[in-house]
Amino acid sequence: MLTASARVLDDTDRSAVERVLESEPIAAAQVTERVQMTGLRRRFDSRVLGYGSRNRLEAVCWHGTNLIPVHAGPAAVDAFADHVANHPRLCSSLVGDAEAVLGLWHRLAPAWGAARDVRPNQPLLATWTPPAVPPDPGVRLVRPHEIDALFPAAVAMYTEEVGVSPLLGDGGRDYRARLADLVRSRRAYAKFLGGRVIFKAELAVVTRHTAQVQGVWVAPEWRGRGLGTTAMSAVVRDALRRVAPSVSLYVNDYNTPARTVYARCGFRQLGTFATVLL
Repeated sequence: MLTASARVLDDTDRSAVERVLESEPIAAAQVTERVQMTGLRRRFDSRVLGYGSRNRLEAVCWHGTNLIPVHAGPAAVDAFADHVANHPRLCSSLVGDAEAVLGLWHRLAPAWGAARDVRPNQPLLATWTPPAVPPDPGVRLVRPHEIDALFPAAVAMYTEEVGVSPLLGDGGRDYRARLADLVRSRRAYAKFLGGRVIFKAELAVVTRHTAQVQGVWVAPEWRGRGLGTTAMSAVVRDALRRVAPSVSLYVNDYNTPARTVYARCGFRQLGTFATVLL
């Protein structure tokens, strides 16, 4: 029995894509923001794949620096894997709904080789209400002239989380540019002490439904002292007031301290993500 194939979408598919993304407004946030910013034009470094007929699109998959399936059942996963395996690899990671991501990786691993890391259980969390925990009054938006102070903390967070330094390759130029863009967009938060960042977080993804927090980091010597909870309370409160009706994030299941912080700030689990780092 032949499996229906995936195809590269274009702007004529925009309304159908938006219907799929709206069906999972929190889980699909990363793809939603990218589609909002770039449309569905095929670019040298990214494209959007679809599964289903033009009249009934069932699933989509962002294929760029990340491979991100949305609303993808087993048949869609197979179709996306077949398409991706037969084209040049664009991504350095897979992320999204755990069942779909792990299904894709099962199909792609024989051709792509071993992953650097597979994180199969990452609770997807969200909240729509301000935390009961009092916010840290010292947590605020980072100002453009403070990027030099923020950058070392961001590098430390990335290296600790991903396992490689963002300074490799281009010396961190692209990473710094992304960080500067978040600062200019009023999406980067920090707490400074003596000119040094001891807490940071960013709203890495923003849609009309949610602001997705990434890059949460507490300086090692400040961990276990309650800073993470009050600092996250400040971030969540500002994001709900100023940016989106919900705040969301995903977290490694084994990161007990972080999960405790998010629970205290009122987050609840909506689903489970997985990430494969290549």
